[in-house]
This record gives sequence, C-alpha cells and structure tokens, in this order.
Amino acid sequence: METELIRQNGANEADSATTLSELSRKIDALAAQVQYLTEQAQVAERERQARAELMHDLTPILNDAFRLSVTQLEEVQDDVDLADLLRLLKRLLRNGRNIEQLLDQLESLSDLADIVAPIGDDAFARAVDVLAEMERKGYFAFLKGGLRIVDNIVTSFTEEDVKQLGDNIVLILRTVKEMTQPEVMNFLRNTVTLTEQEASAPVDISYRALLAQMRDPNVRRGLALTMRMLSNVGAQAAAVDSQ
Repeated sequence: METELIRQNGANEADSATTLSELSRKIDALAAQVQYLTEQAQVAERERQARAELMHDLTPILNDAFRLSVTQLEEVQDDVDLADLLRLLKRLLRNGRNIEQLLDQLESLSDLADIVAPIGDDAFARAVDVLAEMERKGYFAFLKGGLRIVDNIVTSFTEEDVKQLGDNIVLILRTVKEMTQPEVMNFLRNTVTLTEQEASAPVDISYRALLAQMRDPNVRRGLALTMRMLSNVGAQAAAVDSQ
C-alpha cells in the first residue's frame, strides 16, 4: 500500500514538473511575441512621426506651390482651355514609348559627347597650334596681301574686260608658259644684271666710240637680233592692220 502511494506521488511530481516546463515555455513564447509586437509598435510610431514631420515640412511648400499655380493659371486662363490640357495629356500618355525612346537617345548622345569631348579638345588644341605656326610663318599676312591684290583686280576690271580675259586666257597662259622657260628667264635675268652694271659705268656717246663698238661681234650680233625682232614686230603689226 505504501509502495503504491509512493509510486503515485512520484508520478504526480513528474506531471507537475512537466506542466511547469510547458508553462515556462509558453510564457517565454508569449514574452517573445510581446517583445516583437512592442518593436513593431515602436517602428510604426517612428514611421508615423517621420510622416508627420515630412508633412509639417512639406505643407508650407505645397501651399506656396498651390498659390503660385493658381496665380499662373489665372494669368493664362484666357489662353488655355481644360480640353486642350486634357488633349495634351492624352498625347503624352499615347506617346509614352516615343518619349522614352527619345530620352534613351538623349542619354546616348550625352554618352557620345562625353567620349568625343576629349578628342575635340585635342583637335582644338592642335588646330590652335597649327594656326599659331601659320601666323608665325606669315601665312595670314600673305593671305591678307593677296586679298588686297584680288580686290584691286576686281575693282580695276569691268565685266567686259573679264569677258575678254576669259576669251584669251588660253593664249595668255601659253605666252606665260613660253616666257617662263628656263632659257628665257636666264636670258632676261642676265640682261637685267648686265644692264644694271653698265648703267653705273660712264658711257661715251661720241660717233667714234659708237663706230668702235660696231667692230665688236657681240654688238653686231645684238644689233642683228634687234633688227630681226623689230622686223617681226613690224610684220605682226602689219597683219593686225590688215585684219
């Protein structure tokens, strides 16, 4: 009998211990839930306070923006109709994809500009250096003088002169070509050089001196060439007169 009582008491104590353990576990779980709810309540309170502060800061700005919008709309109310605004809004909504593509293209152009900008800077710096070198060598001064020459030519010739020049340009170029042959140029240069040298020397113009010079073969050759040239010039003049 006593053994049975002892066994029952042990079983009751074991059940009590199990019940206490289960109760402790539930209390811990309840405390965790209470802690979670408290944290959520604190987060919600902080968000509410943040929204309240934001609204407090934005309210004056929104009021000013509203008053400004009303003022601006009052100024244009005679020129703008609500139907026009609605139609514009519809077009914007209808062309949303096109607007997005346009923005993408603008972004691409912006990226391209960022890439090209250094190249453009280098090219501009190089162009400045080239222009400075041309200025140092006198290209621009020469060009300025050339423009002055062209201006003088343009103001000195009439339309009829230019027309005649155009008709005879081939003949002029051929003449210039023949005159710029090396032998002709050397002959002219030597002639000018000798003339300058002889011009500074004393000249005897007496008949005896002239007759003495006629004995010189070079003088006679020069006279013969001069006479031949004069003969050719006379023949050309006669041909022109006959025409």
